[in-house]
Formats: sequence, structure tokens, C-alpha cells
Amino acid sequence: MQKLLLVILLAFAGCVAADSAGAQPLSSAWATFDARGVQQSGASGLADQAAGRALTIEDPVRIASVSKLVVALGVMRMVEAGQLDLDRDVSDYLGWQLRHPGFADRPITLRLLLSHRSSLTDNVDYVVPLGTNLRDVIAQPAAFDAEHAPGSFFRYSNLNFPIVASVMEHVSGERFDRLMARLVLEPLEIDACFNWSTCSDTAMARATVLYHPDGRVNRDDLQGRRPDCAVFAPEGSACDLSGYQPGSNGALFSPQGGLRISVRDLVTVGQLLLNEGMHDGRRFLRQSSMMWLSMPVWSFDGTNGETDQGFYCSYGLAVQFLPLEGRRDGCHDDLFGGGRVMMGHAGDAYGLRSGLWIDVERGTGIAFFATGNGADPPRGRTAYRAVEEELAARLPR
Repeated sequence: MQKLLLVILLAFAGCVAADSAGAQPLSSAWATFDARGVQQSGASGLADQAAGRALTIEDPVRIASVSKLVVALGVMRMVEAGQLDLDRDVSDYLGWQLRHPGFADRPITLRLLLSHRSSLTDNVDYVVPLGTNLRDVIAQPAAFDAEHAPGSFFRYSNLNFPIVASVMEHVSGERFDRLMARLVLEPLEIDACFNWSTCSDTAMARATVLYHPDGRVNRDDLQGRRPDCAVFAPEGSACDLSGYQPGSNGALFSPQGGLRISVRDLVTVGQLLLNEGMHDGRRFLRQSSMMWLSMPVWSFDGTNGETDQGFYCSYGLAVQFLPLEGRRDGCHDDLFGGGRVMMGHAGDAYGLRSGLWIDVERGTGIAFFATGNGADPPRGRTAYRAVEEELAARLPR
């Protein structure tokens, strides 16, 4: 009996050790910075296991929802150019009527879309393939929150950003990936892209492969080559973008999470926020635009939104603010501890956890990502996961 108990205990210990090992990220990269540049940085693990290539802060990765913050920069540049208005009915831009079927008198604006108060939900697939019109997806009743009118409730929804991208495309006449390169990525002098479409060959060669915790490839195993198709095309159909009509399907280049960018280049975005819209001594965005990006438009009051277990408690135009002042019941968003006030955005997709956060008061920030975490990595002391808290702790007090 004692021998049997010992075998069971050893087997259990082995399982715990295996689970614990599997919970560790396969790779991670981070950098702290101030308005002048990188202060400290580090990386561990492999960017490409098959090639044995070590990860560095120069290697681009699918950064997930941090992409939304970068998209907002493009929107604000179009607002400054007089092409878009944050408070105008987006139906005027789309060329078709975007309305909640239960609240048809309530216009939906870019401000509502960017701040996740549009009443759109992710109950329909926001990955819309080539050859499909986004309008047909939105026509499904499940696309909207049946209980809440636009502007009355916060519900984080990736579907908002294909609509934003469609608006940008329809007004500019340009494909979203190329438009973002022209408006944001090239002026900021960063080698980043949506769905690998406009990145340099050098960036492609440095792609960070996303893996499952057991080491199986999850995403972006490019093997140094440009992908055959930069968008999702139905199986058996040709990946032919030559006939694509800008504005018809803003989901194609994954505006909600498809930005490929390195930690080094994320630092440039963070510095832009710290420097109030200035980049390399030049004005990228007006201070008035930066004001809109640096203030919340929604904060949880107990009933006016869905927080995702206390993760989202204060939000602006594609910018998260944390922690919510007063640590309101139901909010667990104190990622940096001690009530330290931060703004930025988190990301979570394909086993990656990421973040770009700045401390305006101290003039510092941190950019990071960790891969291979799986869908449900160990939770931390807050609504964030332990790996995010560990990386966030690298930002000095």
C-alpha cells in the first residue's frame, strides 16, 4: 500500500511539473522606454523553433489587439485631414445604412465604434473572407446586442474594427493595409504591417512564429517567405485582390489584431504618446487629437458595461485606462500594482499575450509580448494573466 501511494504521489508530482512547465511562455520580449528611447530590454526563447533562431526585440509578431490603438492613430490622421468626423453617422461614409435593428433611430459613429459602445458584438464571425461583403455579416441579428442601444453600454467587440477599416477604405479609396502604411507606419518609420502585406523582406525574415504550448505551430510559420495569401480566402478559391473594392470588407487585413510589429517599433508608438503627438521632432498628430486619445470616454459604474471579469473598466478611443479610480467593485485591472495609473492596450490571440503601456506622470512605458501561452494561461492577482503581470513588473517604479 505504501509503495502504491508513493507511485501515485510521484505521478501526481510529475503531472504538476509538466503542467507548470507547459504554463511557461515559449518566448517573450520586452522593453522599457521614456520619451527619448529604450531604457532596458530583454528577450528569451526562440522566434522560430525549426530554424533555432533566438527571439529579439527586433522581431515582428502578430501583436493582437494592441493593433486597435495603432488603427486609432490612422483614424485621427484622417479626422485632422477633414476626411472623417468622429461624431458623424458612419452610414454616410459606408454608402449603406448601419443601424441596430432594435434602435434604428440611433446613429452609430466612429467614436462609438472605437470605444466599443456601438452595440455590435462578436456573436458573428468577424473574420470575413475575401469575396464576402461585410454588410451581409452585419445584417445578421446576432451581430447586435439586443438589449442595449448604441452609446448606452460598453461591450468589447472585435467586429467594431472591420467597420472602422471599411469607413477608412471607402473614404480614401485605398485598401486598409496600404492606407495604414501611408498614414501611420511609414511616417513613424517603423517596419510593421497588417497581415504581412507591406512589411519589408527583412521583417519577413525575422517573423516570430506563434506556437501552441506543446510546440505545434499556431500561426505565422513563414519560413522566410511572404505568405501565399495575405487575407483569408475560402478554400479552393483564388487569392486575387485585384478586383477588391475598398470599403466592401474592412475585415480582410485584420484591423482588430493583425498588425505585425516588433517590440522595438512598439516603443516608437509609445514614445509618440509620451511626446504628445511628436515624432523625431515633427508633429505627427495635433495636441487636440492626442487629447481625444488620452482621455476615457467610458468608465464602469456597475451596470453600464461588460468588464470581462474586471479586465475592461475604463476605455477611450481604442485606448485602455487602468486601474479604475477607486477600485470599483467588479474591477480587477490594477496590472502594475499600487494603483499606478497607466494607459495603452493589451492583446490576446493565438497564445500570445501582449501590451503597450505608458505612465504619463512618470514619462515612462513598457512594450512586451509572450508567446505559447495557450488559450487559458495561469491567472494572476488581477484580471490579467500571470505572464502579463510578470512582464509589466519590469517597468521601474
